Amino acid sequence: MRTRPTHTALAAALALTTAATGCTTPGTAGVDEDTVTVGMLHSLSGTMAISEVTVRDAVQLAIDEINADGGVLGRQIEPVIEDGASDEATFAERAQKLLTSDDAATVFGTWTSASRKAVLPVFERNNGLLWYPVQYEGLEASDNIVYTGATTNQQIIPALDHLREQGHTSLYLVGSDYVFPRTANQIITAYAQAHDMDIVAEEYTPMGHTEYSTITNDIAHHEPDAVFNTLNGDSNVSFFQQLRSAGVHADDTPVLSVSVAEEEIDGIGADNITGHLTAWNYYQSTETEPNSRFVQAFTDTYGTDRVTSDPMQSAYNSVHLWKAAVEQADSFEVDDVRAALDGITIDAPEGTISIDGTTQHLVKTSRVGQVNDDGLIDQIWSTPEPITPDPYLESYDWASDLHS
Repeated sequence: MRTRPTHTALAAALALTTAATGCTTPGTAGVDEDTVTVGMLHSLSGTMAISEVTVRDAVQLAIDEINADGGVLGRQIEPVIEDGASDEATFAERAQKLLTSDDAATVFGTWTSASRKAVLPVFERNNGLLWYPVQYEGLEASDNIVYTGATTNQQIIPALDHLREQGHTSLYLVGSDYVFPRTANQIITAYAQAHDMDIVAEEYTPMGHTEYSTITNDIAHHEPDAVFNTLNGDSNVSFFQQLRSAGVHADDTPVLSVSVAEEEIDGIGADNITGHLTAWNYYQSTETEPNSRFVQAFTDTYGTDRVTSDPMQSAYNSVHLWKAAVEQADSFEVDDVRAALDGITIDAPEGTISIDGTTQHLVKTSRVGQVNDDGLIDQIWSTPEPITPDPYLESYDWASDLHS
């Protein structure tokens, strides 16, 4: 692995000392004497807007902070905002526009693995650099993506470890019908087989699905020790409401979700999800000094009724990590920035994070939380140390069939 000088920054004041001048000259795509263009690509409409609008807001907050502190290599960041509209084809079209028409130096965005995979060929073809902020199913590493959310061994596997430690040996799997839940459940099934756990059932529904009474009644009938939930978007609202109506409660059958964070709880209703579990790397309640400043900055900007969450925090970190890499490279060029990624480190709201240059994933701490009566999430468990990313699960013997 290459070694690079380490950078440290503070979240919500996470700006590094800005270089007075840089070797990047006007004429570089998206860069002139005063500004650098970046892309923001999120679902601002459709079924995923419940999750992605706040990610857009977090990226904008980071940009505003950096600009107020002097910008990047003496240039102000100018974002071009596009709506992926919860549609893979639209994401690909907007990515092409950002890279070729707008000459974006980099792009922050996408959420679902389907949208990420839809834009990946666009970034590879145009040698763009996407900063992807969401946990995902792993089994991928592209030179044209920096993955700032968790890969499988930093979220799903630690969550399974926690459930097993709590004596939960039978699981009911429910997810949205696309690549992330299906791949995640293949991994969960392989883990279960290796650890004497039983998969009671495995059910999928289309994105945006709202009728869950058949599935929730089936969960009530089977009485599994726990439910592992990989539903995405506003389907979670219907699922948890109907689960409660079916008489399934967290005390008896906890649901562990990997795509429900603080932002979604308000739509679901705290009464419908209190006591259930989540697995992330960050919560609004995470106790770090950078997080206290970050939460304050976010609520000062967007209102005291707004909450912070893991994906939006990862998106916020992405902008500061990109700035650190640009300043390390003294260049906005993608190849130069990519060469500078390894070892870039910041003190983020979730704790200290650093980029593993080999995989372009982050070293991160895994956390399990429980939803409280106020609609926030209390951490109840975490890994003792940050976890090195292993997107292809090469260090797990039981996963050999998955990464071979």
